[in-house]
Amino acid sequence: MSDPVSGIHHVTAYAHDPQENLDFYTGVLGLRLVKQTVLFNNPSEAFQGPTMYHFYYADETGTPGTVLTFKPHHSIQKGQVGRGQATATAFTIPEGAVDYWVDRLDAADEATLYPVTERFGRTVIQFQDHDDQPLELITGTSDIEPWADGPVPAEHAVRGFHGVTIHPHNGQLTTEVLELMGYEQVDHEPTPQNGDWTRFRVPGPDHAQFIDLYNEPNMHEGQWGYGTVHHVAFRVSDDEHQRAIRQRLRDAGHDVTTMKDRNYFHSLYFRDPNGVNFEIATDPPGFLHDESVDELGTTLMLPPFLQDRRDEVEAQLADISV
Repeated sequence: MSDPVSGIHHVTAYAHDPQENLDFYTGVLGLRLVKQTVLFNNPSEAFQGPTMYHFYYADETGTPGTVLTFKPHHSIQKGQVGRGQATATAFTIPEGAVDYWVDRLDAADEATLYPVTERFGRTVIQFQDHDDQPLELITGTSDIEPWADGPVPAEHAVRGFHGVTIHPHNGQLTTEVLELMGYEQVDHEPTPQNGDWTRFRVPGPDHAQFIDLYNEPNMHEGQWGYGTVHHVAFRVSDDEHQRAIRQRLRDAGHDVTTMKDRNYFHSLYFRDPNGVNFEIATDPPGFLHDESVDELGTTLMLPPFLQDRRDEVEAQLADISV
């Protein structure tokens, strides 16, 4: 297929407490806070105006395919991970880092660690954060360099996304959407628990390439809220590439939004037939257009249309220590 997406651009999830979220993802996982800003368009009528933080965690510079973002707010309800959602976000770690991460996560009060397992020949560390957000560390190769100044030694540090797990109601319908974007099935693995895994891969950089569909018929329905993923964003090179993917999706009958300017990338949104929320996001302009590498994440950054409301916006946000 011509012009496939280039893997995952970012994953966005809900969280409950801004400070707890910061402490876990920078302190325990060792990611870098590359942008602190606010939610430009709130997804629920429960929020009026830009009162919610939007945190972006990534490698040193916010390379697409390393970026996990959170919308933390005390008013968000507790979610339930289940069918019709992206149900786990996975990062790549080196082969020799498994024992280090098992010990680190086991010692972290904020994490719930599960027994180490294997999937498609790779070691998988499954755990949850303090909000019960499902996360995984999977051994493998990556072209992402670890953040040298982070709290995790470079030889053990995460190296961008490995991929995400999606639990659809109907795997064939999600498969068709993935294939429209250029993914190909590369493996299939049954499990003893009355379910099976199907792995998809897209050509591109050696990180954030995989989508795993997990079929477990008895799993409950997912419900939005903190501890769940809001959407998975797929990566395109520029606006022209994005328009081509949009047209392909529309030709196949999918309802895709018009372009939204998110200041650090341009976005389109749509839901697959199972209700999974997907985004198509451009690489440019990136996270360095309003902060230098050294300054990333140190200041609350607002889009141009909110600059003259800074005092009002800051008054509505919880105090945090970065």
